Amino acid sequence: MPYWRTWLSRKASRSRRHWRCKKHSNTNQSLAEHLLTGLAPLSQPGARVLVLGSMPGAASLTQQQYYAHPRNLFWPVMAELAGFSAALPYDAKVQALTSAGVALWDVIGSCRRAGSLDSAIRDEQVNDFAAFFAAQPQLLAIGFNGAKALQSFKRHVLPQRIVPPQLQLLSLPSTSPAHAALGFNEKLQQWRQLMPFIVSF
Repeated sequence: MPYWRTWLSRKASRSRRHWRCKKHSNTNQSLAEHLLTGLAPLSQPGARVLVLGSMPGAASLTQQQYYAHPRNLFWPVMAELAGFSAALPYDAKVQALTSAGVALWDVIGSCRRAGSLDSAIRDEQVNDFAAFFAAQPQLLAIGFNGAKALQSFKRHVLPQRIVPPQLQLLSLPSTSPAHAALGFNEKLQQWRQLMPFIVSF
């Protein structure tokens, strides 16, 4: 076979292999990005501050518990601020937190995501904040647990013009172990922005 035909044949073969690998990779990515649904909000009447994450991670969705990853600093931080033990069972921690005037939810109600990283979120749909704000007229502030939560809120919720004018929007460092640039004490210091709105024990 002439050299140029051999070269073209090899090039075409490599191209087909590359296409098959790329197609297989895209298929695997599509299958991995399942449609995920978040958790219901946790609150008591008269909540003063709402803490919003972006979307629960894989551990939280599996256990149906907020901030279930053992290295997430959310519960140790909030225990310090509100005056309860982070070693309490989950239901007791929720009771202590909501009794302190803190509500928990996420900006995103459903999305597609492979893994737990915010950067992998696709096709996000936000929660019904109009109904939540109507049910909690005493809210004074929203604390955003990480940049993605604030970004999604600004992009999808603020344009709806449903946010009560008295609400302060507070940007907080993510408590996720994926954001390890700040340690516990540094994150705690910034989360103290919530203290004026928390009824501590």
